[in-house]
Amino acid sequence: MSRAFTKESVDDLAAGELPERPLSAHSNYVTPHGLEQLQARARELQALHETLAAQSGDDSAAKQKLREVERDQRYVKAQLERAEVVDPVGQPRDAVHFGATVTILAEEGREHRFTLVGDDEADVTAGRISWASPLAKAMIGAKVGDTVKWHRPAGDAEVEITKISYSNR
Repeated sequence: MSRAFTKESVDDLAAGELPERPLSAHSNYVTPHGLEQLQARARELQALHETLAAQSGDDSAAKQKLREVERDQRYVKAQLERAEVVDPVGQPRDAVHFGATVTILAEEGREHRFTLVGDDEADVTAGRISWASPLAKAMIGAKVGDTVKWHRPAGDAEVEITKISYSNR
């Protein structure tokens, strides 16, 4: 019988609407702390999966949440498999590299501080930006005193590197 003549359940439709979380095309560099975070997230999702699987039964909301957890598990598993740990302790200290905490002086004279981390560790409000972001790409390889051009949607900006440091964490 043709699938066109079968009735799909609401659960089947909802499952088809849940897109996979995209994986970046670039390398998945992570700090040792970032790897710990991914591993903790995998454990958290596994525990949540077990709880939801036991509760789901005929509850369509629980089934939907279970599908979301399974999608997130696939994403985290893939990120762990792709993870390339880069310890900031081993990075050269004289230039900006992955794991560096960089202080910049922006055109308006304000200082900003960012740490270059992996995609899953990035949190702009906490001062952590992805190493693959436009600002990080502009800074990689620069030294204290260098001015770099940051290509951004609002227009290019120049920033001066005023300090580079590396943390043990």
